[in-house]
Amino acid sequence: MRSDRGATLPIYIWLTGILLFAAFAFFAFAQAASARNGAQSAADAAALAAAQDARDELMDRLGEAVGQDDNWLDWLDGELDPEGAGAAAAAQQLAAENDSSLLGVQPVTRNGYPGFQADIQTNYTVGDSIIPGTEGMKATAHAVAVIKPRCDFDLDADPEKPVELDCDGEIVEIDPGDFDPDELPDASVLFAVHLAE
Repeated sequence: MRSDRGATLPIYIWLTGILLFAAFAFFAFAQAASARNGAQSAADAAALAAAQDARDELMDRLGEAVGQDDNWLDWLDGELDPEGAGAAAAAQQLAAENDSSLLGVQPVTRNGYPGFQADIQTNYTVGDSIIPGTEGMKATAHAVAVIKPRCDFDLDADPEKPVELDCDGEIVEIDPGDFDPDELPDASVLFAVHLAE
């Protein structure tokens, strides 16, 4: 009986070691998953910030064009200025607020809609674990946010006369002959911003 008890002790120690190793490995994977989730959240926020800033610039250009440019209706298609510096600055700010660095932001098109892709890297590392080399690894991620026009109008509309816009059920009337940019609705009425699939 004593010899049986003595034989089970090494097996018990061996099994305990395996369980501890599995627990530490699980913790390491949980650390990596947490870093990846943090990176993706930062990338999502940066891409949305870039697209929202570009939407604001688009609204400013629309306000300047109505009554001054016969092609002002074209701005309702959501065409962006690829050189817009504000989008990059907005993306950088949101990345920083999420403890990450912006690696780059660039204009893209997804499903026919213009937008921005933001690439980020976390400022923090995965952390120490039993997996060698992870202590210095940082997570990276990218996300794309697009600007989707929400308004329909008569394609034969005369840009010099009052135009009625149907913005997902909300009616907006713009009269180029009697126009005040402050009368434009909120940007979210004319353009939706969301993450691309």
